[in-house]
Amino acid sequence: MRELIIGGARSGKSVLAERRASESGLRVIYVATALALDAEMSRRIEQHRVRRCPEWGLVVEPLELAATLHRHAAPEVCLLVDCLTLWLSNLLFAGEAANQAEAGEAVHCQRLAGATQALVDRLPKLPGRVILVSNEVGCGIVPTTPLSRLFADEHGRLNQRVAAVCERVTLVAAGLPLTLK
Repeated sequence: MRELIIGGARSGKSVLAERRASESGLRVIYVATALALDAEMSRRIEQHRVRRCPEWGLVVEPLELAATLHRHAAPEVCLLVDCLTLWLSNLLFAGEAANQAEAGEAVHCQRLAGATQALVDRLPKLPGRVILVSNEVGCGIVPTTPLSRLFADEHGRLNQRVAAVCERVTLVAAGLPLTLK
C-alpha cells in the first residue's frame, strides 16, 4: 500500500506518518530527503531524528528517490519518505529548472521531469508499504517571484500525480488527519 500524507508546515503530518509506520508491524526504513546545509536545517533534522524509533533504518537520498525506493522496498518493509517537498526543492536546484525560472525562461529541465516521472511510475510497482510526506503549499497567496511560482506549481503537480497512484491520501491540519482517499 502507498499513502501520501500532506499538510502545511508544523501540521503534524510527519508525526502521523511516523505513527503509521510504527503501527505497520513492518521493518521501517526512514528515507530522508533533507540535507543539513545550515545550522537551522541541522536542528530540524535532529528534531526528526530524536522522535524516530531507534530501530528504524535510515537512508538519506536528496535526489534519486525512485531508485532508492526500488532498492529498499520489500514485502516486509515500510518505507517512510520525509519529504517530497525538500526532494522537489533539491531537484529544482540540481538541474537547470531554478536557473531557467530565475532567468524568466520557459522551464525545460530533464532532470526534474525524469525524476518526478520515475517516482510516479515506480510507486505502484513497489512491494511492501510506502508512506510519503509532502507539504501542501497551494493554499496561500500566489508567490511573487518566478522561482517561487515554479516551485508552487511543480509541487502542486507532484502532489496530484503521487496522490493518483496512492491507495490512501490524508490531509493533516492542526494535528488532525482527514482522509481524502
